[in-house]
Amino acid sequence: MDVDLPADFEAKLVEVKKQYPQSRSAIMPALYLAQQHFGHISQEAVRWVSSRLGIPPVHVMEVASFYTMYYKKPVGRYHVQVCRTLSCAVRGAPELTSCVKKRFGTKAHEATSDGLWSFEEVECLGSCGTAPMVQINDFYFENLDPEKLEALLDRIEKEQPNLRLSSVTDAMSGGLPGCPKSEVI
Repeated sequence: MDVDLPADFEAKLVEVKKQYPQSRSAIMPALYLAQQHFGHISQEAVRWVSSRLGIPPVHVMEVASFYTMYYKKPVGRYHVQVCRTLSCAVRGAPELTSCVKKRFGTKAHEATSDGLWSFEEVECLGSCGTAPMVQINDFYFENLDPEKLEALLDRIEKEQPNLRLSSVTDAMSGGLPGCPKSEVI
């Protein structure tokens, strides 16, 4: 059974495939498109990527399951990734993880009951000089401590900004205006 995505997603994948000598090489951008549409890498997302790139679904899942940036199940509207690698760990990442666990009342990889938040610990996000840090959707927030993180989460909850990059338009949202500790990744 073939799955169709909106025309702009289909057109974007056609455009992306032209950048590669073999269409199967476009698997990662295709997965991003599918994830943007479905919210996570569902069986429908796998079928869509598989059919559009002409590769078996198992090959799609091999890539999707290897990389942590592809969500295997639904995440909250705001997905917090706490870097736990050495620089962040020695500068306070465990306290940031404790902060989000307590605030959200969930375990890693679970969305809050209202669907607003989810979190996970991840390996290096490449911001060692400004550790500890978190990535919320597609934005970095650096030089954090639990108090700063709580204030940041309060602000996001109140303002509900778009913190996503569109895989279709390649445009970054407006982010969190006036927040000096965030940047587009």
